Amino acid sequence: MDPVQTPSPLNVSAEILATLVEIGEEINSSLNLDEVLGKTAALVKRLIDYEIFSVLLVDESMHRLYHRFTIGYGEEGGKDWVIPIGQGITGTAAVTGRAIRVPDVREDPRYINIIDSVRSEMVIPLMVKGQAIGVLDIQSTQVDYFTRDQQSVLTLMASRLAIAIENARLFERVRSQADTLLVLNEVGREANSILAVEELLRRAAELVKRVIDFQILGILLYDEATNIFRHRLDIKYGQSAQGKLRVTAHEGIVGSAIATELPVRVPDVTLDSRYIMVNPETRSELAIPMIHQGRVVGVLDLESPQVNYFTEDHEQTLMILAAHLAVSLENARLYEKLAKDEARMERELTAAQRLQTALLRPVPSIDYGLDITARIHSAREVCGDLYDFLSYGTQQLGIALGDVSGKGSAAALYGAVATGILRSLSPHKLQPAELLRQLNQLVCDRRVEGRYMTICFATWQKGRHALRLANAGQTQPLLWKDGHVEQIKLSGFPIGIFDDATYEEWNVRLKSGDILLFFSDGLTEAANREGKFFGTGRIKDLLAANAHLNSSELADRLLEEVEAFTQGGAITDDRTLVVMKVK
Repeated sequence: MDPVQTPSPLNVSAEILATLVEIGEEINSSLNLDEVLGKTAALVKRLIDYEIFSVLLVDESMHRLYHRFTIGYGEEGGKDWVIPIGQGITGTAAVTGRAIRVPDVREDPRYINIIDSVRSEMVIPLMVKGQAIGVLDIQSTQVDYFTRDQQSVLTLMASRLAIAIENARLFERVRSQADTLLVLNEVGREANSILAVEELLRRAAELVKRVIDFQILGILLYDEATNIFRHRLDIKYGQSAQGKLRVTAHEGIVGSAIATELPVRVPDVTLDSRYIMVNPETRSELAIPMIHQGRVVGVLDLESPQVNYFTEDHEQTLMILAAHLAVSLENARLYEKLAKDEARMERELTAAQRLQTALLRPVPSIDYGLDITARIHSAREVCGDLYDFLSYGTQQLGIALGDVSGKGSAAALYGAVATGILRSLSPHKLQPAELLRQLNQLVCDRRVEGRYMTICFATWQKGRHALRLANAGQTQPLLWKDGHVEQIKLSGFPIGIFDDATYEEWNVRLKSGDILLFFSDGLTEAANREGKFFGTGRIKDLLAANAHLNSSELADRLLEEVEAFTQGGAITDDRTLVVMKVK
């Protein structure tokens, strides 16, 4: 018997028409495709007692039919087959858009034998706007089982089913896009919160997996030092490994994406001359450039063992994801660079701190008839405050306390230069006013724009208990003598501003118990939470109240009181003092 492709004039009973109306209402009542197909199979069963039922949908990208819903295939695996458009009975119905009824499949050369027991088959195309979106396929183990009336009924039903399927697929697509947008929004938030490059790469792979079920993923990042893109992370079938491959901007499919700054989607890599084989099982590939501020900073490279696995939706989704990751990667790389720079600076500052500490001379071991203590509490790793002791023999000692403008390493370096010059003048045993004059001239010869130093210098003569003092703009020292505190009101231009500056000199004879206190403005200008300064008045009061202490105890008491006043706040300016108490 010849296959019947054209139905006879419609001859449908009222009962069947009522069933068709019910079928239409049922299949249009849901937008869940699985539910629609399940209801269709059940309702068709009421009209035609089939043994095998399936709905095959068209995969336009691959030009083939695939089984979307099946009943009766059992364990034979036929439901996993794909049928090229135009081949087999189902493929022919799809390409012609016409129903096909085959009384005996053994006599039809188009029949693709999936189940040996099948004898008759009827295929109805599912048409939307003149195009087949799939086919409805029912089969029986009996010869010539299906009738012309059944074909007519299924043809009527198929038009409603096709619309229901298209609506459900559209709903699935919209819902999938909405879910993807939610994931991408979450991806953006998550990615921007990670500042470690390696952690971000691992997280990126997890985020990509949430929107595309890939089998192989490589993430390449641009290496500025070598001008190539390096594989920084590879994921193969769920296993992570550190990538070792390198790619230039013109090599392979990845290189093409880099050079064009556009996505490259290859359905079959065996047909693309650009493909460089890395994974033998790869059949399709999708490379997405990650672009930040007009330059490619990396590439997302996905591979699949299936031909034409990646879709336009995959491409669009990854383009959005790649834009997020490009910004996050640049932020992470900048943070990583900053962290490395900070670590290097920390090492350098630590070394500078050790060097500066080594440059500070300890309290003289020679007995000059003085009890001396010096302290520095730095605001930073290195500071611009300094003190020094110049030995003029066994009877005479020079004492200096200075403060360089600014803070940090620049101030410390300036102070180190000034200290070196100060010590170079030591052999001349200059008295305070002359020493400051010569120091100023020598520093001005090496003038640094915007930098200067204040310094107070005194000489002590042990035998005569004589103190001489000059001041170049430094905080005026305090003297405890004869039961009261006075401020030694000497002033002068800071060192390094005017090369012809001269300085006044003040002298006094001291006796046992008298105290001379040098201190920087880091003590007087230490502020509490209300913004009030510690001030010179408090230092005077503390000196008077604690004059009975030795120099070390007095220095510690002063610094402790300043710390208590600021309520443990950060040190904003170096705090330096030298206590000199006559024995």
